Amino acid sequence: MRKLTIPVLALASLAACRSSQPTTPTTAVAESKSISAPAAKFVLNYPDTKKTDQKDDYFGTSVADPYRWLEDADAPETKSWVTAENKVTFGYLEQIPFREKIRERLTTLWNYEKFGIPHQEGNKLYFSKNDGLQNQSVLYVQQGDGTEGQPDVLLDPNKFSADGTTALAGAYYSNDQRYMAYATSGGGSDWQTMKVLDLKTRQTTSDQLDWVKVSGAAWYKNGFFYSRYDAPKAGESKLAGKNEFHKVYYHQLGKPQSTDRLVYEDPKSPLGFRTVGTTDDERFLVLYLTDGKADGNRLSVRDLTDRRQEGNFTSLITNYEHNNSVVGNVGGQLLVLTNNGAPNYRVVLIDPKKPQEKNWKTVLPETGQKLEGVDHVSGYLVASYLKDASSLIKVYTEKGEFKHDVALPAIGTASGFGGKRGAKQVYYAFTSFTYPTTIYKYDLATNTSTVFRAPKVDVNPADYVTTQVFYQSKDGTKVPMFITHKKGLKLDGQNPTYLYAYGGFNISLTPSFSVARMLWLENGGVLAIPNLRGGGEYGEAWHQAGMTPNKQNVFDDFIAAAEYLKVQGYTSTDKLAMAGGSNGGLLVGATMTQRPDLCKVAFPAVGVMDMLRYQKFTIGWNWAPEYGTSDNYEQFQNLYRFSPLHNLKPATYPATMITTADHDDRVVPAHSFKFAAALQAANEGSNPQLIRVDVNAGHGAGKSTKLQIQEWADIWSFAFYNMGVKPFGK
Repeated sequence: MRKLTIPVLALASLAACRSSQPTTPTTAVAESKSISAPAAKFVLNYPDTKKTDQKDDYFGTSVADPYRWLEDADAPETKSWVTAENKVTFGYLEQIPFREKIRERLTTLWNYEKFGIPHQEGNKLYFSKNDGLQNQSVLYVQQGDGTEGQPDVLLDPNKFSADGTTALAGAYYSNDQRYMAYATSGGGSDWQTMKVLDLKTRQTTSDQLDWVKVSGAAWYKNGFFYSRYDAPKAGESKLAGKNEFHKVYYHQLGKPQSTDRLVYEDPKSPLGFRTVGTTDDERFLVLYLTDGKADGNRLSVRDLTDRRQEGNFTSLITNYEHNNSVVGNVGGQLLVLTNNGAPNYRVVLIDPKKPQEKNWKTVLPETGQKLEGVDHVSGYLVASYLKDASSLIKVYTEKGEFKHDVALPAIGTASGFGGKRGAKQVYYAFTSFTYPTTIYKYDLATNTSTVFRAPKVDVNPADYVTTQVFYQSKDGTKVPMFITHKKGLKLDGQNPTYLYAYGGFNISLTPSFSVARMLWLENGGVLAIPNLRGGGEYGEAWHQAGMTPNKQNVFDDFIAAAEYLKVQGYTSTDKLAMAGGSNGGLLVGATMTQRPDLCKVAFPAVGVMDMLRYQKFTIGWNWAPEYGTSDNYEQFQNLYRFSPLHNLKPATYPATMITTADHDDRVVPAHSFKFAAALQAANEGSNPQLIRVDVNAGHGAGKSTKLQIQEWADIWSFAFYNMGVKPFGK
């Protein structure tokens, strides 16, 4: 069945956004050679950023916020500031002699077919494909199982906008295979517009739903359930305003949105998400509720075949203490994935007529590995586990009887395995750091995988090596880290090294292939990805070890990773870059304020930099369980200790390029604006402190190929240049 998981409730990791495009070099490139440190060819005249006397009182502590005016992204003076900062940044980047060659090389690397995971709907197969340099992947349909005839273009998002910045954000098929609801997002915004495509006529219907966010489309009869907010009030910013009172509606095909039936709201609770899903047989409507305070969710259902339940939901789980999601149903009972009583997760069977926990039946018990997800297909449960941050796939009957392991090609990441209730075969993608994303067809009964689509790329995995090490953090905790580089690397401390991490929101960083990172690797670079506490690699205990009030553990883990790489001879301070996006941007920001001497280059991307005010914008309130908020005295004290914006002091900081975008309505760009202004004022050394603001782009998802190539060309150029390393061996 299709997965009935709650939408992503945390910050989206740019690890996914930036690593999702597979690539390979098409010609050999020599390793980089060291050169002298870059000469000061470009005079950095930062804008004269206005300071105000804005101060806030937090439990008797006066906190200055002199750049508060930069929070208004629509104000003319903010726009002028952004223009002036971009002028400085791009002026600096343009004088890097090998920047254009890097951009050309990335363009060459990017230019090959990339396939998404297919799924079967009736006698048709649907899948996405990018020919190489298309700004957005195209949705195709093909008869049968993909081996018959030629695929047809079903929907081409490249035609949604002239500049390719409007993306397809989701596709949801009706159970009779007649219609497809699809969501679009413009300029990288989290706001979505929902439309409907008639799969028989290939024409878009008159249906259009606006102000959709944190939602899917759950089909039922001649319409679907979805979630939305009210339209922003007059004068309220749609990109920065606080999102409150999430509601669930039912939309009937052919009717205007104004007639949609309200299914669920909670007028007493402005915060929290209210999302729904339906089972394949359309028997159950599943309601997920969060409250923006706790880390888990409540779970309720409505039996749509029982008229006595019309308008009512039966509560299965009534507290917010744990994470719970419906995997599927066996008749009138529900298979639920939960970490209730199982930090590494388990699957239980719940009867809605007897939902008390004492009546639950364990189907898949907790094991030593984290259970990342489960798919219920054709009487089987396909369970995806993590073993030291790599995939381990096991197949069980829906009663929990073990059948077999799925043989994977290497240590890496497998994703997919979803399908309708009667599917005999499913599809999955496999990837690793040097294994281009390959699509496999998997037969559930015979336990056989066959290659369905393999990218035609010229990467030879044998030229590279990935090792997993376990290093010791400040408090003695052993933390795993993947290290990838060319074979034969000399451990002389002179290798340019890119240290990337996330460390939060129960998100696991597993091996994945990246088009952009291949340029770094083929030029003798080292890629290091530690699995910091706060992530989900080892279950809820690992996650909680990096949550408030334990967030400092995450920064300590990151610092220890950098020191390990130096001690082991991979790199040195002058050849080390640290990077992270979103929550990872916070990670980089906090680390560089605590240890400005740790590395030569820093890339905080779309980061949460003002930890005292993040909850006041869009869905920032939803991160309170992870961070705590400044509304609570003890949590304020903790946040104030590591908030990047508030811990900048006069010092020599690494060469820094902050990246953000004007349409980021998840981590609003004000975080990066204020941090950049304060960093430029605090820096005492000669290293550049730049901010690069993308126009008509957002938090990362759906970013066009053109913008991705431009951004990565600038990142690698900035890193090599400030390390005194010239790529391409010349």
